[in-house]
Amino acid sequence: MSKPSFPSHIEDKIFEIKYSDENVSKITSYFPLTNYEKQEILSFLDNDFSEFHSIFSDNISDEEWNRTKEQIKKRFNDELFGIDKKS
Repeated sequence: MSKPSFPSHIEDKIFEIKYSDENVSKITSYFPLTNYEKQEILSFLDNDFSEFHSIFSDNISDEEWNRTKEQIKKRFNDELFGIDKKS
């Protein structure tokens, strides 16, 4: 299976996609995806899949996501990935 290409409005919300035997095994988004977004993702996948996870548990609107996504992504990368660099 080739790596799926999701629509940009969904791809933007995904932090990480993990694969097992060339199939998608886990999708981690920044915030919980809506049922509609999950269904949209499933329509692009050939295998049975149900491993949706999110980094943050808060639900935010698309409007709020679009307004703050760059700040959220930058802060997440700067603070959480830099945590092991602090002494």
